[in-house]
Amino acid sequence: MTDEDQDGSEEVGAARDPAFLRTVRPILELYSSYFRPEVRGFERVPEHGPMLVVGNHSGGQLPPDVPILLTAWWRERGEDDPIYTLMHSLFMSLPGVGQTMSRAGGLEAGPHQAEGVLRNGGILIDFPGGDHEVFRPWSERNTIDFGGRTGFIRLALRTQVPVVPFVSVGAHETLVVLSRGEWLAKRLWIAKKLRVSVVPLVLGPPFGIVPGGIPTFPLPAKVTTELLDPIDWPARYGPEAADDDEIVQACYDELTEAMQTAMDRLAAERKYPIIG
Repeated sequence: MTDEDQDGSEEVGAARDPAFLRTVRPILELYSSYFRPEVRGFERVPEHGPMLVVGNHSGGQLPPDVPILLTAWWRERGEDDPIYTLMHSLFMSLPGVGQTMSRAGGLEAGPHQAEGVLRNGGILIDFPGGDHEVFRPWSERNTIDFGGRTGFIRLALRTQVPVVPFVSVGAHETLVVLSRGEWLAKRLWIAKKLRVSVVPLVLGPPFGIVPGGIPTFPLPAKVTTELLDPIDWPARYGPEAADDDEIVQACYDELTEAMQTAMDRLAAERKYPIIG
């Protein structure tokens, strides 16, 4: 893939602006500091892309895992490192939000954008669990739950890039998810229109129990994030493996098991929820 798509359209991720990131980074650093973040494992990350960085998604409607990882990444590797984040189309379509997120490296989730970044040598952050995982119930806060979604596995195999898993604990203690509301999402026309699989109910200040679309003030939970050893599937499989369901499932199981093992270890370090 060249710098421009075959139809001559703008390069995927061209709106990303390192100068803008240097301007807003202090604000994001201040926000992230509220969660007393600890980010480990940068010594395991390859020196350059392409690579697919895959994490568990936590924190409901205002997930802190994204700014915590990105501000740490910029501190370690600089804002010029070509790192992008896939985001839900609903979030990217909000007035004034989409353009700002694009300047920060946000991309509307989709195969064209994802593959474009990786084939151009970029670094792509993906949260495969999406809205399904980010609104998992409080009792499952230390569980990896991608909902069986395997598109990211096929992407990594098809583009022949390594996968760098990362795990966060604590981010899902910034609010209390009472219910995903998947049953309601299946019945509401608007949920299908907005391409959301959940209509959650959450508990958090200052409003108490509210629908997941209403922001709550995040509880001051300590968040610990760890980047794990890269998984080099291209060393074992060629791009044709992306169409082999058995290989794709084996890769999915390998990745989620490694992430769950890491999450169990990090969760065991915490004596109490929120306090850490």
